[in-house]
Amino acid sequence: METTRTSPLAAEFVLRRANWRDLGAVNELEKLCFPLDAWPLIEIISVLTFPGVVRIKAMQGQAMVGFVAGERRQGEKTGWIATICVHPERRGLGIGRALLEACETRMGMERVRLTVRASNREAVALYERCGYSQVGEWPRYYAGGEDGLLFEKVIAPDLG
Repeated sequence: METTRTSPLAAEFVLRRANWRDLGAVNELEKLCFPLDAWPLIEIISVLTFPGVVRIKAMQGQAMVGFVAGERRQGEKTGWIATICVHPERRGLGIGRALLEACETRMGMERVRLTVRASNREAVALYERCGYSQVGEWPRYYAGGEDGLLFEKVIAPDLG
């Protein structure tokens, strides 16, 4: 899987499958994007190695500028976006949207869910533009006691 995209702002990036070799880059990106909520190293190792997890990185040259991981829950017919992050200096270039859409497609589920900090207005706006709606709220879900907003997107099944 490799997809080259050019955003309207002329930022070319490539989407590729991520794997265990990306451990260091994902760890740094998580810390940069989520100072309060960055995953511990063991969680990153898990998401990069467990079977069935969709993991996609966005690359500009040799630099990882974005990452998404999604988990299929077959019994629920639901995919969960476990994490999605874009380097702060590369936001607004279409990378987050491309990662989200690629993960949704690869998961192939009828419904996709994710949580986001209530204060993360930039991410909330992205999810809403991508067709997600808030369906719940998880009190004190994040570090520091901040609520998590639960978003969901129902993906129309392919009838063709």
